[in-house]
Amino acid sequence: MPSLRKISPLKMEAGRPRPAGQARIPYSVLLAVLVLAGCRQDMHDQPRFKPLAESDFYADLRSARPPVDGTVARGQLHEDSYLYTGKFGNNPGDYMPFPVTEDVLARGRERFNIYCAPCHSRLGDGNGMIVQRGFRAPPSYHTERLRKAPLGYFFDVMTNGFGAMPEYASQIPPRDRWTIVAYIRALQLSQEATMSDVPPAQKVPSEPPLFRGDPGSGATLPEVQSASPDEKGEQPK
Repeated sequence: MPSLRKISPLKMEAGRPRPAGQARIPYSVLLAVLVLAGCRQDMHDQPRFKPLAESDFYADLRSARPPVDGTVARGQLHEDSYLYTGKFGNNPGDYMPFPVTEDVLARGRERFNIYCAPCHSRLGDGNGMIVQRGFRAPPSYHTERLRKAPLGYFFDVMTNGFGAMPEYASQIPPRDRWTIVAYIRALQLSQEATMSDVPPAQKVPSEPPLFRGDPGSGATLPEVQSASPDEKGEQPK
């Protein structure tokens, strides 16, 4: 009968294969150590200044620095100063910075009816709906003083405000402000025009416009039907 050797439990444990879970523990611990070693406090404590904090790096101890002299924000290089101010120095100019066409006047009328008519009325006489409800009345555009006012004056008032009127520079772009200026001058001319100002081929009074489709409502404008070529070339008898 063969002899039986007694095997130590430690030797039996050493010869038995380890479970898979126990084999991965050292590697996961090593991976965690490597990951944590890559984390540094530099990401939290960066070399930066807190807003309005004191800094001994500069002589005035201010961490917030002013822009460099001559710095211009993107899109704000206003080389044509008259286009953006309506002035030459401190004096308002009296000419349009671009040609006045039918499209310019149409755009000016549209912008005027949106932003100006509530106070100035669509005639420019200062009796708009807001005024009829108690707001302070603006002066009429048809007074002698404003008929003689240079174009740049109206642009400057729209840009910076005047009296009870707030500034509209934040709402109306510079070009649209100039189209409104052109339309204001057209309104002034319409109320003070004489027969000598009427072109020879223009009928007086002008024929009413023809509208296409449904009339406009308070939220939409009517669609004007353009005249046919024959109607355009027709001379008054």
